[in-house]
Amino acid sequence: MSGSGWSEAEKAAMKERAEELRAERGGKKRADALADLMAKVAEMPDDERVMAERLHTLVMEAAPQLEPRTWYGMPAWAKDGKVLCFFQPATKFESRYSTFGFQDTAALDDGAMWPASFALVSLGSAEEKEITALVRRAVGDS
Repeated sequence: MSGSGWSEAEKAAMKERAEELRAERGGKKRADALADLMAKVAEMPDDERVMAERLHTLVMEAAPQLEPRTWYGMPAWAKDGKVLCFFQPATKFESRYSTFGFQDTAALDDGAMWPASFALVSLGSAEEKEITALVRRAVGDS
């Protein structure tokens, strides 16, 4: 950690988010946002890149109305301009595992407590099925 309390990776993510916000204010088109997402995915190590590409396909098949974009430099998918779900590769913050997570706009509420992020070390058919169901539920298509 640096003297500010933020790691270099966290500082870089905040700078990426600031760039994303400037681009959004400038009227960035959906095609440009998709290109940004795919460019970030292409930068990932092979195992994370394959996972991110598959997640993108799953999310878009489950909820084609979502808007692909980046969020803090990570692949994300938005509903009505607000991030609904995202993929945080393990290498982003030198974590033990990657994460597929949902923001508070996701309709996943289940009582007083429910999971909103999921650790991902691999992506097989069982995980794909669960992610598809979660994304459909999150957008209100359960």
